[in-house]
Amino acid sequence: MSETSPSAHGWLGNTSRTDRGWMGDTSRNDRGWGSAGAMSGPPHMTTTEPEGLSERSRSTPSHLTTKIAIVKLSSLGDVIHALPVARAIRRARPGIHLAWIVEAREYALLKDHPDLDTVVPVDTRLWRRLIRRPSGVREVMGKVGRLRGRIRAAGFDVALDLQGLIKSGLLTAYTGAPLRIGFTADHCREGLNCLFTNRRVRPPAEAVHVVDQYLALLGPLGIPPGPVEFHVPIPARAALRMDDFLGEQGVKSRDLLVAVNPGAGRANKQWPVAHFRRLVDRLASEPNVKVLLLWGPDEVHMAHEIRAGSSARAILAPPTDLHELAALLRRSSLMVANDTGPLHLAAALGTSSLGLFGPTRAERNGPYGPHGRGLQSPDGTMAGLAPEVAVEAALALLARRENGR
Repeated sequence: MSETSPSAHGWLGNTSRTDRGWMGDTSRNDRGWGSAGAMSGPPHMTTTEPEGLSERSRSTPSHLTTKIAIVKLSSLGDVIHALPVARAIRRARPGIHLAWIVEAREYALLKDHPDLDTVVPVDTRLWRRLIRRPSGVREVMGKVGRLRGRIRAAGFDVALDLQGLIKSGLLTAYTGAPLRIGFTADHCREGLNCLFTNRRVRPPAEAVHVVDQYLALLGPLGIPPGPVEFHVPIPARAALRMDDFLGEQGVKSRDLLVAVNPGAGRANKQWPVAHFRRLVDRLASEPNVKVLLLWGPDEVHMAHEIRAGSSARAILAPPTDLHELAALLRRSSLMVANDTGPLHLAAALGTSSLGLFGPTRAERNGPYGPHGRGLQSPDGTMAGLAPEVAVEAALALLARRENGR
């Protein structure tokens, strides 16, 4: 998934958060304790238990499992892909206390989420910047030490490491949870992550998409993954602001609004601006179609280039926070984007979504669900994905939308 950087403008403009301590104002009321069910994975799931696994972590009955921590730090798209894990846990165990440890920049997506009791923001990006300073190492060590103590004091029974990195493994270990679930080494992004978990899951072969791989980690808890549900609340005030904006731009309820996001976290994941321009021109020629150009931090120049060189009158989105972006995507009939967070946000909202993929695999990282489609470049480069192929796929998704399929 792509990484995105915050700025004062664009769809992550107001989501960054400074280190206000371990839980700041993010703790929510407890929902009570207790749930039922055996802690055993389904037959097709492969789990490993290293020697030295504590007896408590092997046999703790699930009715005593009262506090679970999800560790999924970043990026935006990856956090969105992990939302069904929280939904499945809450659906199966409504009484447990569920926390999520996440990067400060992605915190806005999870703040006040109804499936979560606590959201724990950490800022490892800030730590990396601080550590370059002469006195930075001591400052970072102090922050890490305080964070470790406060996470440990929360008394988690289970920690789920969905990230598979060394840094997420450390945070998983900091929880002190007797049961720490993660992926087997061959499914971790950094194999040393396995040093910090004591129940390791190899997703089944049919779990090709990353969403299904994340859900496989629920096996040791005896929690079924389905139905897969994304839940992305949108505050009414954000929806109202974006409705007002679209009304000012002349967008009517009967119009087919096509959102286009040309940016990506890495240059090799960006479809050429010239390709986007041809796509926009073709889609805008369709009856009742209006094109909305989205942009994130440091991406507005691409939106301006597409608009300036296009014969169509595309609408330039205003600066938005994450909730306003979600409101725009929910109003859209179709989203076309590279492999980046807004693409996966659109799919999570149920908006028809067309993802453009080159170096990353569409089958693993594409927009999830029946209304999503990922186009894979034949040569692995973004330039190698022809505009005509994307236009054809986009029109097919729009036709399905109009026909209610």
